[in-house]
Amino acid sequence: MLFSYILGIILLVLAAFPLNSLSAESSISASDQACMMCHSQEQDLTFDGGEKLSLKVNIEDLGRSVHRIISCSDCHGFTADQHPKRTFKNRRQYTAYSAKVCTQCHVSHKTKIHEKLLSQSPKGTVCSDCHGSHSIQRARELSKGNHYCLNCHQRELSITFKTGEKQSIHINEAILNISVHKNLSCTDCHFGFSSEEHPLRAFRSKRDYSIAMSESCRRCHFDKYSRTLEGIHYNLLTHGNLNAPVCTDCHGAHSVYSGRKEKLANAKKCERCHPEVYKTYTQSVHGGALILEHNEDVPICSDCHKAHDMTDPRTTDFRNAVPQMCGNCHADKDLMAKYGLSTAVVETYLQDFHGVTLKFYKQQGKSVKPIAVCIDCHGIHDITKVNAPNAPMIKANLVKRCQKCHKDATANFPDSWVSHYKPSLKKAPLVYMVNFGYRIFIPFMIIGLILQIILHVWRYAVNR
Repeated sequence: MLFSYILGIILLVLAAFPLNSLSAESSISASDQACMMCHSQEQDLTFDGGEKLSLKVNIEDLGRSVHRIISCSDCHGFTADQHPKRTFKNRRQYTAYSAKVCTQCHVSHKTKIHEKLLSQSPKGTVCSDCHGSHSIQRARELSKGNHYCLNCHQRELSITFKTGEKQSIHINEAILNISVHKNLSCTDCHFGFSSEEHPLRAFRSKRDYSIAMSESCRRCHFDKYSRTLEGIHYNLLTHGNLNAPVCTDCHGAHSVYSGRKEKLANAKKCERCHPEVYKTYTQSVHGGALILEHNEDVPICSDCHKAHDMTDPRTTDFRNAVPQMCGNCHADKDLMAKYGLSTAVVETYLQDFHGVTLKFYKQQGKSVKPIAVCIDCHGIHDITKVNAPNAPMIKANLVKRCQKCHKDATANFPDSWVSHYKPSLKKAPLVYMVNFGYRIFIPFMIIGLILQIILHVWRYAVNR
């Protein structure tokens, strides 16, 4: 009874161990032991060109392979008695020759991509490039993670379009691993591709390909994608302008970084399509501070034009939004205090004739004619300091802008405006005295009118 009890415990313990915990050697056929006597040792095969290939076989990898039940001679054709010496020019020739043995069992291609790739051998991809040799796993195991895809796409591969253009499909794994998408698998973006399915897709041109690939972004970034539908870039694209930028043109494909990266890097993205505007911006007070001083407080393209839902800057709506746009920075007391600038610029503009008229137009929902806003006086991408060395030229340009509405404006016309600053005894003393006089005169006048009414009522009551 005791013997049976002990035997049962021993059998239970043995059953608890998985089969793969047994030694890898025990899972290899007995006929292969002769091969492993040599090939478990460190030794190399040297090719005519001087390249070397290790002939050591990792017995543990082989024991876990799907081919562990196949003997060495089934693939290599060697036996303990027959071991012919073969010579090859280089490692690639050897690999292509050895991979031919796969077709003895795998006579049909599972997918079209296999058929296309293998038709290019021996110069192209061969079976062992993707699947390995002695450590072959099932496809569903290989497809976990990105390694399965990178087995091919780490190579210098390219696709050719109908126009004759070529597109590299080589992926730099190091760059991919530092992108914001490093935790995603390839199939998360390349929907429809897997170890089982790898459809061949044809595109007319390289541009058609990049536009089609950018559609993958909306699966995760639908909020941003939907905003682009209202933007000028998407509008241009739908009207046949294939040069209008899409997601991958600005963000990249496999090297996508955070949009909150340093401002200069973001501004340079716009330079690709707008080089002249970018050049002008770099010479402005904002661009100069960004490039020369690395000042991250200054506005860049996306601060004014937005990133995804940018509208046409030539429209009235965009123009009327300029004071609010500039006010995002110039009405910020903490930000302006860092540079000794006044925040009164926005307030004084809104209290001025131009600002008040613009406010009325907005309330009415229509604009009879363009009203002067910040960019009319200060410029757009070429904004400079008001006390810059080229101030006379700035004033001359300002006069021309004034003359667009005020036909009879003379050279001193801009001087008649007190600018954004409140008048004082030091700055515009005459205007200050007039304003001061009004502050005294108007209250006295109101008080006098009230007294006159009171006296009139009192006299009417007495006479009655």
